[in-house]
Amino acid sequence: MAKEEQAIKALGARAAYNLANVTKTKPQYGAITPKWLTKLLEFKGLETGIYRVNKVVEGDTPLDVLCSQTKKTDIIPDGYIEYEEEPREYRLSSISTIINVNTAIEDVYSAPYDQVKEQLALAIESLRERQESQLINNDDYGLLKNVPESQRIQSRTGAPTPDDLDELITKVWKEPSFFLAHPRAIAAFERECTKRGVPPVTANIAGGTFILWRGIPIIPTDKLLVDGLKNPKSQSGKTNILLVRTGEAKRGVIGLYQAGMKNEQSRGLSVRFRGIDDKGVASYLLSLYCSAAILADDAIAVLEDVEVGEYYDYE
Repeated sequence: MAKEEQAIKALGARAAYNLANVTKTKPQYGAITPKWLTKLLEFKGLETGIYRVNKVVEGDTPLDVLCSQTKKTDIIPDGYIEYEEEPREYRLSSISTIINVNTAIEDVYSAPYDQVKEQLALAIESLRERQESQLINNDDYGLLKNVPESQRIQSRTGAPTPDDLDELITKVWKEPSFFLAHPRAIAAFERECTKRGVPPVTANIAGGTFILWRGIPIIPTDKLLVDGLKNPKSQSGKTNILLVRTGEAKRGVIGLYQAGMKNEQSRGLSVRFRGIDDKGVASYLLSLYCSAAILADDAIAVLEDVEVGEYYDYE
């Protein structure tokens, strides 16, 4: 018998694969982040898309008062509290996108996962990512661009040190809510703490584990860019660290959204079906309306020019 005829033939994996059931996952979107800022920031719904921040004209004291045991001979000062004549108005900005799905694809390929549902879910996550980025970096209302000059400080040595964060706390000392920093900046701060022998503690907040400094959580976000990038390739780079007080009642920083929209899917987000064209393509419009307002100058502060590339050799 020829040598080639003596070989044993067996079912191979490539052929068997065609008959096998495979376990499939939903689409995995690697750019999705926890978006802690939008979870921890207090939000206020608007009726008309405009939020006016009325402020008092600041001075040593807004109104003179009399402190006296008797009022017989003393004159009670009179006056009124002055308001700013041109208060700032914040207007909601729109973040929108359109999703198109061929109805034939939807009909034939919607098991085990609904194609339209998955497309909309991914689009919503993309809008929420953009919302967090705009809350920080928008030229008009972004937190980073609207920190008052009096609330900006420079890092002492480049790397973010405990002294730097303490200095930030002196700027937002009235019930500060959280620090906000790029993960690389947080790692750089932890190295500085390790170098000084003062490792920060951790705490579980809103389902996440965060390090604390002076009892204030340090929240990670890749929207505070390093050298203008979310994921810098270089080990070194410059970024910023924010300290925020949130809440309308605390005269802090608040997020804004449009309330009571038609086809509202979640806070400030609407999903509208636009119809099916003559080629059988179904179209959906997703719109998210958002903004942010800083109610008082001392509600926010920033540590600028933070170097994330300082490393040490430990004994």
